[in-house]
Amino acid sequence: MNVGYNLDNLLSVISQITWVVFVVFLIVYFIRTLLRHGFLKALVSLFSVPILSFLLFAVIITLISLALVFIQPENVGIVVSIVSPGGIRSQPLTSGLHWIVPILETEERYPIYWKTYTMSSKPTEGQTQGNDSIRARTSDGQEVSLDCSVIFRIDPTQVIRIHVDWQHRYEDDFVRPIVRGYVRTQVSQFTVREVNSSARKDLEDTLDRTLREEFTNKGLILDQFVLRDIAFSPEYSMAIEHKQVALEGQKQKEYEAEQARIMAKGVADGVRIEAQAKSEALELIKAALADNSSLLNYSYIDKIAPNIKVMLLPSNNPLLLPLPDMAATSMVSPTETITTTTEVSPTVKPEVPTQ
Repeated sequence: MNVGYNLDNLLSVISQITWVVFVVFLIVYFIRTLLRHGFLKALVSLFSVPILSFLLFAVIITLISLALVFIQPENVGIVVSIVSPGGIRSQPLTSGLHWIVPILETEERYPIYWKTYTMSSKPTEGQTQGNDSIRARTSDGQEVSLDCSVIFRIDPTQVIRIHVDWQHRYEDDFVRPIVRGYVRTQVSQFTVREVNSSARKDLEDTLDRTLREEFTNKGLILDQFVLRDIAFSPEYSMAIEHKQVALEGQKQKEYEAEQARIMAKGVADGVRIEAQAKSEALELIKAALADNSSLLNYSYIDKIAPNIKVMLLPSNNPLLLPLPDMAATSMVSPTETITTTTEVSPTVKPEVPTQ
């Protein structure tokens, strides 16, 4: 430990050892004198030069130990003094070695490092065991429980004021009640819906600003007020959950309707694009036929099935072209008549045998 290496504690240890050695030396010296010269001589020997010299040495070591005070860097000290006006020195003791008047003055140390005071619903958190959350009511009558923390420290220049007003009770007698009181007051200015919305940040900022002023007035420095958690009543929490579920269902339906609308729009756009493409194709065909009318005959012939070998066309058809692979097939003129003779064998009536 760092404390074990400073001069103040070293002198204190030396002083204690000196007194122990002195008591042992005194007992041994008294017993030896008693055994040699009797009780009266032994009693007188207690006021001999060796005993008084050792006693004086122990007293001097003790006074030096009491007069020399070492203040750690994370602390600041005040001196309660009989010889000072008001019973206390006007200037605090900063870190380092200091001298005080032994017996007539004593020093008291206060921490100046940052401390966190937490009030929480969790039993293992905070300075107070059990549920230490702050219960408050909103402006619309809803009860809420708040977990919060304050990070603060003593103003080194105001430590004398802290000692006079609070001593070491400043956490329990000032920090705790002032935070709980202001939290309840500020929560009562908001509705439960505002506390459960983005207005929570406004609540936290307002408490931070208000508590900072109060801490400064009492000799403390507030670094930050932290609103850790807000818990609502079971009835309100259930209502919020049901509302959220309904809202999510509505959003899902809106999403599905939007997807259906997008799909229908896509189908409509596809039909429109297809119709536009066909219209443009027909325009191109129209322009091509205007330039070359024989393309219509070509297209007509191109659509005929390839397995057709003979084709009859009306007599007024303007065009008749030979089909491929028809060398062995005779082309019939549209003006000729195809006559097919079918021989029918005479019907023979069967003979019926006579009886």
